[in-house]
Amino acid sequence: MSIEGKAKEAAGYVKEELHEHGKTPESQQKAQEGRDLRNEGRVEDGKDPKPGKPGTGDHDK
Repeated sequence: MSIEGKAKEAAGYVKEELHEHGKTPESQQKAQEGRDLRNEGRVEDGKDPKPGKPGTGDHDK
């Protein structure tokens, strides 16, 4: 596990959580950017990406 991968995953999670409940297109775009960054970090660390949104139950499948 790399420090960089963990940092990307953590930063992506924070960005996603800050913007996921916003209703504006800009907020939704930032939440998606957070998900993408989180998954990039997961892949760098050899983990599977989480495809769904948190809280839906789809992200662990």
